[in-house]
Amino acid sequence: MDSSDADGVLAEQLLRVTRRLQRIQSRQLEPIGITPAQFRLLRTVAHYDGPPRMADLAQRLDVVPRAVTSLVDGLEAGGRVRRAPDPDNRRVVRIEITEEGLTTLRSLRDARRAAAEEVLAPLTTHQREVLGGLLSALVDGMPKRHC
Repeated sequence: MDSSDADGVLAEQLLRVTRRLQRIQSRQLEPIGITPAQFRLLRTVAHYDGPPRMADLAQRLDVVPRAVTSLVDGLEAGGRVRRAPDPDNRRVVRIEITEEGLTTLRSLRDARRAAAEEVLAPLTTHQREVLGGLLSALVDGMPKRHC
C-alpha cells in the first residue's frame, strides 16, 4: 500500500470516528433539547469576555450570519441566551448567555465527556496520550483561517 492509499485509509478512519462521536453526542443532547450546532454556538458565546455581536459569532463559527440568527432564535426560545442592545450602537445586537444557558452548558460538557469516553474506551491511558499528541500536531499544523 503506497502512502497515498494509507493516507486515504487514515482519512476514512478519522471520518468514521468523528461521525461516531457526533452520533453519540447527538443522542445525549436530545433529552436536553439542544442540537449540536446550538451547543457549538452556546460554547462560543461563553468563551467571549463580553456579549458578542451576531457578526462576531458568524465569523468565529465560519458560517453565514443567517445561520447564527436561526441558532440564536432556538437558544433564545429555550431561555439559554438573550438578545441585548449594544450600549454604544443601538443598531447592533449582542448575545448574552443566561443562567439557564450556563446550566445547560455544564450539562452539555458532561454529555460531551461521556461521548468521548465511549469512543475512547478501547484505548489505554498511554494510547489516549499518544492520540492526543498526534491530534494536537494535526490541529496545530492547520493553516489559520482569516474570515
